[in-house]
Amino acid sequence: MSSIEWRDRAYEDSLETTLAGLEARRKADPSFTIADAEGTLRHLYILEGNDWCSRGMLQDAVIAAQIAAHEQFIESWRNEGT
Repeated sequence: MSSIEWRDRAYEDSLETTLAGLEARRKADPSFTIADAEGTLRHLYILEGNDWCSRGMLQDAVIAAQIAAHEQFIESWRNEGT
């Protein structure tokens, strides 16, 4: 495995897991809204910026994937009505 392959794999795994979790929550919880997902996304942005202890490349990849998953999920949900 190359020096960055593990990071790409961690990113992809986190992206897929986060998207699956968001979809499952949307199906199971009728009170879950786009605003709820946006609130989580805002907190993820804050978490991404709060790296004063240097969390490392793995956690950076995981957080980046979670952000991308939320952005993708929200965009997809918004586009359903159009």
